[in-house]
Amino acid sequence: MKKVIVIGCPGSGKSTFARRLRDETNLPLYYLDMIWHKPDKTNITPEEFDSKLEEILCKPMWIIDGNYLRTLKQRIKQCDTIFFLDIPLESCILGAKSRIGHKREDLPWIETAFDDEFKQYICDFHSQQLPQIYELLKKYGTTKNSILFKTREAMDVYMRNMV
Repeated sequence: MKKVIVIGCPGSGKSTFARRLRDETNLPLYYLDMIWHKPDKTNITPEEFDSKLEEILCKPMWIIDGNYLRTLKQRIKQCDTIFFLDIPLESCILGAKSRIGHKREDLPWIETAFDDEFKQYICDFHSQQLPQIYELLKKYGTTKNSILFKTREAMDVYMRNMV
């Protein structure tokens, strides 16, 4: 396990799991949200994002946390391990709500509210993006070490067994 992606719905626990994995493996961790978002809540251009992502992908070892469906195929092709967090919608909403007001290393600002637009994005994720992720994994991820988590408890068990 040298090139790892952690994917799943916002609020599913991707960043928390990626940090735990980093702490156990000592692999460098890169958050796609920290690349895409600027502290003033604007974004870099897609071209800048792609360039920064390519720099990471060229490194010999990494953990990349985040979905960004537009570049997922590229990351699947480059990784050796996929952790896919297909956690129930209700848990994702609770997870996203629980981080409001807390400083995080995976986002360049503190979220101050759980806005309706973000909540709708999470709700739509399960019907719109999950099928596309499963299709990409079926097409490009068959030769990868793929671990699917359906619950947070399963993630905890995996991490306990790693130690």
